[in-house]
Amino acid sequence: MVRSLWTSATGMVAQQFNIDTISNNLSNVNTTGFKKNRADFEDLIYQHQVLAGTPATAVSEVPTGVSVGHGVRPASTQKIFEMGSLQATGHKLDISISNTVGFYKVQMPDESFAYTRDGTFKIDSNRQVVTSNGYLMQPELILPENGILETLTISEQGEVTMVLGDDMNPTNIGQIETYRFVNPAGLKAIGKNLLKETPASGAEIAGTPGLEGFGSLLQGFVEMSNVKLAEEMVNMIVAQRAYEANSKSIHTSDSMLATAIGLKR
Repeated sequence: MVRSLWTSATGMVAQQFNIDTISNNLSNVNTTGFKKNRADFEDLIYQHQVLAGTPATAVSEVPTGVSVGHGVRPASTQKIFEMGSLQATGHKLDISISNTVGFYKVQMPDESFAYTRDGTFKIDSNRQVVTSNGYLMQPELILPENGILETLTISEQGEVTMVLGDDMNPTNIGQIETYRFVNPAGLKAIGKNLLKETPASGAEIAGTPGLEGFGSLLQGFVEMSNVKLAEEMVNMIVAQRAYEANSKSIHTSDSMLATAIGLKR
């Protein structure tokens, strides 16, 4: 009887974790470049009372055995790198990647590097292209002082050109590179729309947008979150009902235990 109480408790804890994951997805429904998370679960250790294959007679054996599980626990949370919808902004430094392959690389204050799908870049006082938090795009892209921002053009292959001064012919001022990983799900989310390389993700693989499988760039567009509201709401209902079912199991086990205790009267 006590086993069922603890088993149901693990189910309630697991569904609370599931709701936490879904809530985070919903809270980031309008976060640029956000990739939704999915909670994966695994069953816990089993108590084997009779092992399958145990000899039953001289000429036969137990076919299935008797086992009882001890509940569930979270096994992993995986980011789903499905393409989000594109939104036109017309801003010269808003850039999106046209498919799921590719990340932008930025330099952190501690000189380490992070990766993002958030293409809402801006210019700081030094005319450097940076993220909303002031992290430098890598490779560095600095706009010339005599450059005319309205003429800034970013090609699908990441070539950056703009008109300088009175010269009406566009001049190449830089190249945007994108990066991919063998296992992007192994990247570590650190907030601020940033991900960091881990041993599980593998080392970065640099490439030119639009070539060798990398997504091409689209200037004047941003990639929105890939969270689907209807899907997350359904997942929340399923998680809520599973939580209620586990709480009902605890209530039922408690009632049965009360009945057993009452037998002495």
